[in-house]
Amino acid sequence: MTSEGKRKGDGRDKGRRRFRPDGTPIWGQKSIDGPGIWVTCVKGKEKQTVGELYDLFDSLSNQLWPTESDGTKEDSDKSDDEDVGGADDLEKQIAKEVASMKRPRRETRFANCQTNTPCVVFISCKPPVDPVKLVVTHVQNVMNTGVTQTRHTQRLTPISASCVANMAEIRSQFTSVVKHALENEPEKKFTYKIELRLRNHNTVKRDTLIPELAKCVPEGHTVSLDNPELFILVEIFKSVCGISVVKDYYKMQKFNVMEIANTRNQREEKTDGRVTERTKEGEAQDAPPTTESG
Repeated sequence: MTSEGKRKGDGRDKGRRRFRPDGTPIWGQKSIDGPGIWVTCVKGKEKQTVGELYDLFDSLSNQLWPTESDGTKEDSDKSDDEDVGGADDLEKQIAKEVASMKRPRRETRFANCQTNTPCVVFISCKPPVDPVKLVVTHVQNVMNTGVTQTRHTQRLTPISASCVANMAEIRSQFTSVVKHALENEPEKKFTYKIELRLRNHNTVKRDTLIPELAKCVPEGHTVSLDNPELFILVEIFKSVCGISVVKDYYKMQKFNVMEIANTRNQREEKTDGRVTERTKEGEAQDAPPTTESG
């Protein structure tokens, strides 16, 4: 085959439509892999944000999804402590060190995907990490303590799955994510709201997309714009669309951890101030009257 014929053949292969096992078409190829977490951060601090999120997510995921290697490490640490008294058993110590060297390294659960956009970071997650559970757990911790454990991170948006940002792919992925989210309570009928955010994207229009996605929600579930039980998050960034289903999205201030911490800490400062003022007023009332000598 000539080089010209090969180029034509490659062109046909690239333009050929591909299909999933369930028959739905695959259009194009995504540049950012999901599931994962979209993050907005302070401008110019994207690199630092990635570093602090690695530490935070690793810590949370080890608590939520502990691995066998974690348990093995704890056991080995305990056995090392027990063997301190028999330090002369050199062969046993060497055997343990060799075994630890041969132990396979745990695969990294999180990876930074380049967005090439200021203030925007995407961290992809690998199983068994569930981005929704990870983010909700962290947000609840911040609401309870007022401590974010990060300096530059602002809003976190979990993504259960992602696809190419065109109508056919979005509809297909949306249907799959919503169906999976409703499986735990198949008999219950929810009120819901579709939360759509478009960034650096002008192909799919908001007024067209939301009605189309509403058609993909199973019958019996109704729209509620004021007080929905479920929020279906649809994040479109450039050519990638991410989708997830969450609860209490407004109550948790749209997962803006910096805002949550600031609000909670300001409330505590006001409460402390009122307590101080009342204490001073009480002390002034209890103080004996002063008399002037003349």
